[in-house]
Amino acid sequence: MNKRLFATALAAVLAWGSALACTNLIVTRGASTDGSNMVSYAADSHQLYGALYHNAAAKYKAGALMKVYEWDTSRYLGEIPQVAQTYSTIGNMNEYQLIIGETTFGGRHELEDPKGGIDYGSLIYITLQRCKTAREAIDCIVELANTHGYASSGESFSIADKNEVWIMELIGKGPNNKGIVWVARRVPDGYISAHANQARISTFPLDDPENCLYAPDVISFAREQGYFSGEDKDFSFCNAYAPLDFSAMRGCEARVWAFFRQYADGMEQYEDYALGHNPNNPMPLWVKPNRKLSPKDVFDMMRDHYEGTVMDMTTDIGAGGSKCPYRWRPMGFEVDGVEYVNERAIATQQTGFWFVAQARQNLPDPVGGVIWFGTDDAATSPLTPIYCGSTEVPECLSEQTADILTYSDKSMFWVTNRIAQFAYLRYDYIGAEVRKVIDEWENKMLVEILAQDEQLSNKKTDKMKKLATKWSVDNAQALWQKWSELDDYLMVKYIDGNIKKQAEDGTFLNNGHSPKQPAFPDQPGYSEKFLRAIAADNGEVLRVVK
Repeated sequence: MNKRLFATALAAVLAWGSALACTNLIVTRGASTDGSNMVSYAADSHQLYGALYHNAAAKYKAGALMKVYEWDTSRYLGEIPQVAQTYSTIGNMNEYQLIIGETTFGGRHELEDPKGGIDYGSLIYITLQRCKTAREAIDCIVELANTHGYASSGESFSIADKNEVWIMELIGKGPNNKGIVWVARRVPDGYISAHANQARISTFPLDDPENCLYAPDVISFAREQGYFSGEDKDFSFCNAYAPLDFSAMRGCEARVWAFFRQYADGMEQYEDYALGHNPNNPMPLWVKPNRKLSPKDVFDMMRDHYEGTVMDMTTDIGAGGSKCPYRWRPMGFEVDGVEYVNERAIATQQTGFWFVAQARQNLPDPVGGVIWFGTDDAATSPLTPIYCGSTEVPECLSEQTADILTYSDKSMFWVTNRIAQFAYLRYDYIGAEVRKVIDEWENKMLVEILAQDEQLSNKKTDKMKKLATKWSVDNAQALWQKWSELDDYLMVKYIDGNIKKQAEDGTFLNNGHSPKQPAFPDQPGYSEKFLRAIAADNGEVLRVVK
């Protein structure tokens, strides 16, 4: 890549790094160990408070209107007609097990419409209130955007119900042409897929409505705009509406590759693409996994930092002396006229909330759907199960408890942030200890929810929802209490870079003279690589003279 092209790509990385940047992993029921469709989502924004949203089911009179506010900014966009009946939603899932996640790919900026009346976030939450199935959701999104105008840039949606999973990609038509062009593809059962801030649907079948839907003008509009000039069968949505560049490969597609390489054979052939070196070697939209994925597999995949790859964020000197897999923003930097990028992994520090949602067709809807919900950085935060039939939000996850500018010790978002900030200081020790507690909690909940499923599935619907709500809320509050206590414990154990010694039962050892005086702590120091870097940088001053 020549220097001018690289500089352009780096500028794109820097600009993109300030936008909302998310990751969706998709597992179809034939590829899952428990027969569920799974969609994960990390809402990665430097300005987003992590809360669990809830909208109660409701009925409205004819002529009722609803106000629309842009999800990212709270900017008022206007009013749209309300429907007669809405459904209950909890997070990005509704009471009929419909799931919608998203990632923003931006695409061609000239196609954005500042006069649009509905943004991508509102499309999600309004659609969840109005639809029961993935196909209904696709139709609803199209109708809403075409009727009221689309206020956002290019977007990829993961849309799943208990039977199907779809990827839908769309973009506006510009400020003087209300509506969207779009394509939606059904992920084949038994396959996995993902998207991470780059459009991924390329060519698609033009005559297979069972598995592929698209706007009637998706190709003709691209021709009119000069984005495409070939035969219809060769039309690629992503090439036309979101042309690939270095930042799209390295900062976005690399996250998809990180997922695929863990569960599909032969993915090493796409390493040059993930590195941003070879745009002519794109990955497929979905792959057949070499084994079935459990919910816990998906939980932990959302905690990936490219470990075990050439992009492993724990191994270069940027990880400091404690193997910290994070690089503070911006997304790039320059040294002596040479430009570099900071890696962008699936797990990232600026996550507001994240989830892994499951739609399970073998159970009644109120308990068949479960959204495993967490706040802040996925690598240091636990997930708690919330049944989709829940009608209340736990205090610790409520929008009313706190916000991004207001601290509360009753907020799960703030306690997970406290622990994450502390873990970043000594990640090799504190991060590992936090992950151990996370695993204990999640594995426990994965067992307990199966017993709860059995107890609730034969109850009448109202009773089922009531008990499901109580179980979900009680567990979330118990987790908040556990994490608050973990916050206190970690402070005591790791203060000042020391590590207090402990007995086998976890109690702290004392000095043998007083129960209030600890034994002399462990002082593990820094990694050898970091010490060598210090010696190379300032060894002449620091060298011990004998």
